[in-house]
Amino acid sequence: MKKIIGALAMKLIGWKIVLHGDPMVLNRCILVIAPHTHNMEYILGNFSYWALGKPLKIIIKDSHTKSWYGGIVKALGGIGIDRSQKNDLVNFVAREFEKEDFSLVITPEGTRSWVPKWRKGFYHMALQAKVPIVLGAGDFKRNIVYLGYTIPYEELTKMTYEEVLKKIRDYYAKYDITPKIAENWNPDIV
Repeated sequence: MKKIIGALAMKLIGWKIVLHGDPMVLNRCILVIAPHTHNMEYILGNFSYWALGKPLKIIIKDSHTKSWYGGIVKALGGIGIDRSQKNDLVNFVAREFEKEDFSLVITPEGTRSWVPKWRKGFYHMALQAKVPIVLGAGDFKRNIVYLGYTIPYEELTKMTYEEVLKKIRDYYAKYDITPKIAENWNPDIV
């Protein structure tokens, strides 16, 4: 059902999905979404994953998974985290990947506002969980969701964090991604 809803929604809003790589990698990865300047990017990403029939999860406040609507949040891929407690998020994510295959959405900017640098958690999560980093982006100039460019786990183990960031920055520069709110995107993440 999600596949039909996702494909129909993308068609109705006039967006298309462009895959850069093997779609099978979307079954098990850390999915880095950038630029992250508006909530619409999350909605487009969900519709895209649904249209492709791929499993998608996101880490959110556990209050959303424990409330009266928690069942819906979980069904949509929400994994609740108690943010009032100190969490070992990297190992938590690795344990989740031991249970099942999915793409975990991470927005390394950590906010929809402009930031000078990215948070490193996505990199450490991928290494600990032994999964690739896959890039995704919504291009609001062309109405395209790009998905699938992959930095394989084996390659990650041989790269520094700075080398990974350079590779990611070069990818986003190559496709000249236009975010929803351009002034909130810092393309110079290295």
